Amino acid sequence: MRPATLVLVAALSLPVPLHAQTAQDRARTAAAAARAKSADSDALLGNYVTPGLAGQPITTVDTKKTFTPNLACQKSATLLELLAQPSATGDIGTLSISRDSDLDGSFDEALTVPVPTSGICANGIISCAPGSWDACSFFRWDASPSGSLKLSQVELTDLAGCYCVNNSCGSNLVWGNMASILKDLGGGVVGALTTADPRIGIAQASIDGPLIRYTGAQTTSCTAQPQVGATAYKANPGAMAGDAYGAAQTSSIFQALSASSTGTGTSQVRRSCAITRQITQEEMTAEMIVDRVAGGYATFAADPNSRTFVMGSPTDNSLTGGSCTLIDFHMTLRVKDAARLQQLLLTRFGGDDWAQIRIDGELVASGPEVWTGSGPPPGKCEKKSAFYVDPGLDLTSRLTQGDHDIWLRVAVADGGEAYAAIDAKVDAGCKSSEQLVDSCSGYAANNACRLDDENVDGVITYRNGVKTGLTPLPQTRLIGTGACAMSISRAFFERQRSYACTVDSGALPQPDLSRGTYIIDHSTETLLADQVKNADGSHSLTTRNFSLPVSGSVNACEPICKTRKAQVNIAAAPDGVTGSRQSDPMGWDYHYHACQENAVCPAGEGEELVQGCGCIDDFPEAVVMMQTVRLGGADMVCTSAVR
Repeated sequence: MRPATLVLVAALSLPVPLHAQTAQDRARTAAAAARAKSADSDALLGNYVTPGLAGQPITTVDTKKTFTPNLACQKSATLLELLAQPSATGDIGTLSISRDSDLDGSFDEALTVPVPTSGICANGIISCAPGSWDACSFFRWDASPSGSLKLSQVELTDLAGCYCVNNSCGSNLVWGNMASILKDLGGGVVGALTTADPRIGIAQASIDGPLIRYTGAQTTSCTAQPQVGATAYKANPGAMAGDAYGAAQTSSIFQALSASSTGTGTSQVRRSCAITRQITQEEMTAEMIVDRVAGGYATFAADPNSRTFVMGSPTDNSLTGGSCTLIDFHMTLRVKDAARLQQLLLTRFGGDDWAQIRIDGELVASGPEVWTGSGPPPGKCEKKSAFYVDPGLDLTSRLTQGDHDIWLRVAVADGGEAYAAIDAKVDAGCKSSEQLVDSCSGYAANNACRLDDENVDGVITYRNGVKTGLTPLPQTRLIGTGACAMSISRAFFERQRSYACTVDSGALPQPDLSRGTYIIDHSTETLLADQVKNADGSHSLTTRNFSLPVSGSVNACEPICKTRKAQVNIAAAPDGVTGSRQSDPMGWDYHYHACQENAVCPAGEGEELVQGCGCIDDFPEAVVMMQTVRLGGADMVCTSAVR
């Protein structure tokens, strides 16, 4: 065999990949590698947080590179140790804490809790008579001005997430749940310390029997004072906006951008405006609603919400007639606020001999017989006596806003009189009106304008386009005077705003977006349309087939499973342990786990499967639970008194 043939045979015998790896395969591989390092909190702690704070090597996602960060100024192998040992009554009889306060590697602070621990809270402990839930005292983890750990006696309402651990709630609760109890105790202690000194960071927590040990580090501020550097903003959040503005003014990058063609091609103008809440409170009298402005001879007030207007000449034979004399009386009523005018009634009218009542010229009543014309009455004028009727006629719909003429006409044969009365019922008292006068709406709707500064009732909420983090409290103001003065509370009364609006100076031409607009408007999922501008200014339109790469299939969701574990209700409340108030204190704790390969549910110890791996949707159940918690926290008062 010739050498060339041998080379060919050898080449054919080498292994070759069945197919080249696609971009989708590479993406899945990268995603799996990233998920392995950061899929849950334990992975993040183990791969990044703990080694980062402890000064240990960190490996990149593809495991090809390793580096050692320096995130902390000081490190302590054991920042804090907490030892908990239960007594025969189930209470934690020994609870001692050792701390390395200066992170020099040795303990320099010790605290032994002088009382038995009968209950544990997220931020403190409860101490009762051993083995019972009587004579309880409540303590919160706290830090003294010097930074040392202490317990402060408080009310139960100042604590959160409390539960019972001694024999009054069950047996062997501490030993049976030692790991979680140590985490709850340690979490409360660490929370108090890090609140007092935000430089402290926790790198790792490990449990060894009845002992929990925290590895710690000092971060952010490498000085002896915690109120410096980044932690200074915790005490004064408002300083952040001013410091950011100062940094921008001295930044070469910022100056380069502001001097760029984009920056010089446009300019900004400031527009000031306000959103003002206008509230008026006015005392309304009956005369401010309806009043007699002309005619008539008297107005009577039975109470503040009623008026009686009378007209005519009621004295006996005060009118002199001839054979049949027509005598007219006019009264003008002015309706000033029709919305508060409840009712107007023609309550009484009459005369000697005949009478008519007209409203704005329209006949509404007559007597003693029907008299519709404007001339003499239809019958004999002399009636030998006066007549009076009480029609109770509702005139409200006729007396709208404005002036109205009430016309009383009588026909007198010899001697006679005339009378008419109109009763008004009104809604007197206090009249409130409220409106928001917004002169900022135009700037807020303009995409070229952005909110730069805002002052809400004296509180600066925006400065230089950055939120300050300050939120004004609801304001209360005294509105009105006299009997109508009242306190009104609102979220705000006045917002003073300043907008920065970009104005095109015309130094640079605006970009031509017509081609992109044409492509978007005329293309489909399978056809790509284009518009190209030719040298002579005309346009050429083209179309061609278009298709997106076939996307790979993905799971509809991340498979999870649902389990439950029997648990006695040992939660503590101001009225005692809640389980003691239930007919059956036994309940269930539900857990959700991300499924492993081959649809394996990683249930914990003592957990039983409720629902296997799949796409579980418990949103309705979650809504009901959240609503229950919300309503449970609402105020409830049980009393026999009238409220």
